[in-house]
Amino acid sequence: MVAPRRTFIHFRESMRPPVLIPLFAGLGKLSGIGPKFLGLFGKLFGRDEPRLLDALFHLPHSAIDRRERPKLRDVVPDTIVTVEIHIDKHKPAPPRGRAPHRVLAHDDTNDIELVFFGMPRDRIERMLPVGEKRYVSGKAVLYDGRLQMTHPDRITDEAGLAKVAAVEPVYPLTQGLSNAMVRRACNAALAKVPPLPEWIDGAFLRAQKYESFGVSIRHMHNPEEPHDVEPASPFRARLAYDELLSHQLALALVRSDMRREPGRSHIAEGKLQAEIEAVLPFSLTASQRKAIDDIKADLTSEDRMLRLLQGDVGSGKTLVALMAAAHVIESGRQAAIMAPTEVLARQHLQRIAPLAAAVGIRAEILTGRERGAPRAALLADLAAGDVHLLIGTHAVFQDDVVFNDLALAVVDEQHRFGVHQRLALAGKGIATDVLVMTATPIPRTLVLTYFGDMDVSELREKPAGRQPIETVAIALDRLHEVVEAVQRAIVSGARAYWICPLVEESEEVDLADAEARFAHLQGIFGTRAGLVHGKMKAAEKDEAMARFASGATPLLVATTVVEVGVDVPEATIIVIEHAERFGLAQLHQLRGRVGRGAGKSACLLLYRAPLGPTAKRRIGTMRATEDGFRIAEEDLALRGEGEILGTRQSGMPGFKIADASTHKDLLETARRDAALIITQDPLLKSKRGEALRILLHLFEREDAVRLLDAG
Repeated sequence: MVAPRRTFIHFRESMRPPVLIPLFAGLGKLSGIGPKFLGLFGKLFGRDEPRLLDALFHLPHSAIDRRERPKLRDVVPDTIVTVEIHIDKHKPAPPRGRAPHRVLAHDDTNDIELVFFGMPRDRIERMLPVGEKRYVSGKAVLYDGRLQMTHPDRITDEAGLAKVAAVEPVYPLTQGLSNAMVRRACNAALAKVPPLPEWIDGAFLRAQKYESFGVSIRHMHNPEEPHDVEPASPFRARLAYDELLSHQLALALVRSDMRREPGRSHIAEGKLQAEIEAVLPFSLTASQRKAIDDIKADLTSEDRMLRLLQGDVGSGKTLVALMAAAHVIESGRQAAIMAPTEVLARQHLQRIAPLAAAVGIRAEILTGRERGAPRAALLADLAAGDVHLLIGTHAVFQDDVVFNDLALAVVDEQHRFGVHQRLALAGKGIATDVLVMTATPIPRTLVLTYFGDMDVSELREKPAGRQPIETVAIALDRLHEVVEAVQRAIVSGARAYWICPLVEESEEVDLADAEARFAHLQGIFGTRAGLVHGKMKAAEKDEAMARFASGATPLLVATTVVEVGVDVPEATIIVIEHAERFGLAQLHQLRGRVGRGAGKSACLLLYRAPLGPTAKRRIGTMRATEDGFRIAEEDLALRGEGEILGTRQSGMPGFKIADASTHKDLLETARRDAALIITQDPLLKSKRGEALRILLHLFEREDAVRLLDAG
């Protein structure tokens, strides 16, 4: 057994620069933030234990200008104003009913009515005592010809007016947290920001007329003008560049580390690859051949491979991964394929096992389900080298999983794993080569952003025999017609998916849920309808999918659990209910569940009319093309990078500040700058290099710093 030279799994805790330590303190140390509010902040920031740093980078999305202080006669309806008024009279809400509490007030030019729903009478009377002068700020409207303000944002006396922000930032919130509470947490974080050395190149800093990090972050949380918080403002652009530079530098350091540690050449004649191709029931596409050749060249060279394989739905990535594994297995070494979910891992095994068995490759699976004596036996065979290819989930990271000689690590759906997890798998062997796969075609901007340390191969063709998919948009009021059409198709031997967006009924969102739709369709199709959703146990999901694949239940009602990895070639119809609620890339992924066999396939997009402009554009794009790369570019324009990569759904923190569309020019500059830094100061030892180390810690790219220290 070959012991790995070093592992990236258990780094000692990296020494965080002392100057940054206060920012990593827990938010619970602030007065007034007890367990309840701490939980709400955790939900808002997407972190179980929220910190001051999370508040610091929780930037406002807009700002309210409270500097406009007109007389009442000069108030422009539907604008936010701050006015000085005299309180005349209270008209409390009656004991029963839903009428509001009204407060009548005036200045020397006009009258105004303040309206409050559901607020205790004594509280309103304390805030607005009759006969006193007060300043109120909020949106003024005309109602029945009278000037009115409902639930003013601010009510204060003259002394308190000085404390009201002239330009008030408005933050993204979660239910239970007010803007004022979030702002207080953000200002507490600001107070801990120390003077930091400048890490941006001086010439670029002057050319862009950027302020320092400290000045820029303070302007975001305490803007002097409403446009200070906009994405294109120089303050936000400066912070966006900091974040992009930290990310690109981290990617460059990973690449540099892999290049610094010598790779291994895996020599094979190609016998196993030829045997696999000989038993295939179809021919490889031109782009599959090109990708296999590129990977073979990488594996044969002395440099370590770090390659991204991206392909459209059904383009044959798993087969390319098997061919790559066959090359290193023929050279006497092992390979591993890691998937983000058990469903996807088992799907890979199902596709690979017959081909592997036909050519003498032993492929096994390791997930959380394998336990006890069978697991122990599998691990013993893996350590002895008797298992050639291990397919699994994150379970392959565990300490007791030891390879005899891991040469190739294939990571599927990479955006759901962090850089440290990629390195952890690679660290299971010596100079392990890494192939990353994604089934979501990614626009070039995002390839540079998230995979800038990789070479790229693309599979743009569908395998021979794949049929085009007819995509039709149908309004929900024609539901009965769709049900009848599906019924006719199933009677004639077809299989169909019926996709619903939710598992349980929601009072907030009027959507059909999977269980209710299943009950409805079961009344029509009886035992020929099945159900699968994310809340089912793994064994239940497997059984439901197996019954669908065998044809026992030719209609499968499902949530988006079937989005990636489910492969039933006999399925030729997919109905997507409330298609207007899905993102474009997700619609494309779902559509890719059909059209996988020789039969003519259809995708029915059921929508609730009328469609908004964005939903109309999404559905129009789906009808116009099946090209996943074109769809990905359109999805980026419509939704942003987090949604495309699935990072918002899977919990991986994406960019907090930078936006791929607004700041794409800065991304290119950050890439070039990072490459130059690595060339000139590969260990970040210069004065600027030390500042860049602080930048990496500030944006939590510690993995990159650990690579430097470990090297």
